[in-house]
Amino acid sequence: MPAAISGFLAARGHWDQSAALHQTALAARQASDRLGEADALAELGALQSEASDYPAATASLTRAVALYHEIDDQPGHAHALNELGFLRILTGDYPAAAASLQRALALFSDLGDLHGQAQALNALGLVQQETGDYPAAAASQRQALALFGDLGHRRGQGWALTGLGLVQQQTGDYPSAAASHQQALALFGDLGNRHAQAETLNRLGELSLRTSAPGQARDQHTRALAIARDIGAAPVEARALDGIGQAHIRDGNLSEGTACLRLALTIYQRINSPSAERVQETLRQYALTPASPPRSQ
Repeated sequence: MPAAISGFLAARGHWDQSAALHQTALAARQASDRLGEADALAELGALQSEASDYPAATASLTRAVALYHEIDDQPGHAHALNELGFLRILTGDYPAAAASLQRALALFSDLGDLHGQAQALNALGLVQQETGDYPAAAASQRQALALFGDLGHRRGQGWALTGLGLVQQQTGDYPSAAASHQQALALFGDLGNRHAQAETLNRLGELSLRTSAPGQARDQHTRALAIARDIGAAPVEARALDGIGQAHIRDGNLSEGTACLRLALTIYQRINSPSAERVQETLRQYALTPASPPRSQ
């Protein structure tokens, strides 16, 4: 079974890991070691996915899935399918993601692997949400939440609560969505996962804007902004500034809103975020002009 690949490897440019895994896979193929080749390809695919090299990751993981199937290695097969499902989500191929995750879930169930089942259900719920099947998405996230709870996997519980909160938000059940996100925020806080805390605070801020509570939204986004700047998470920072700007505009503070949105836009453009176009359109819509940075941000 492939070992987990930590995201920091790709983030820090450890391309030597990728090269080593390529060589390992080639050597295993030459030695007719199909299990060794599958393991190396699964690790390589996970690393390539972390590095956003999605075509290469797809090729590696697809080959790993086929090899695990050929040698009837069910644990490896299930984990590779699960990784491939996550990758398909990242590339927006939701039908393929659902197919991979359903197959992974069936294998994990046959193996009695509760952790694997919970991970597959969590990802499947995201796919079902993106494709508009909200009842199925909510059911998947609730099943994942129960399994993670049985396992005592608190981070997984946070993921499932986040997914459930997003479904509830999409279906207009705002009180339940707020409760789910608040539970997730508490879990991430206990775990010291500051990035997840900031992301969740941004989600709560966006929810507060939907429920016409701009002051509360501004406070939540401001808390997210402080964490994002402290840990150097530019996408989270941009999203927080975006939310603060929208909250100011909702309150009629156009000058403050201008400054925040322009700061958000600068970051969105730097990281090539598709949100840049939306913010530009908002600025055009309100005929906002450049302003100095807001006093409180």
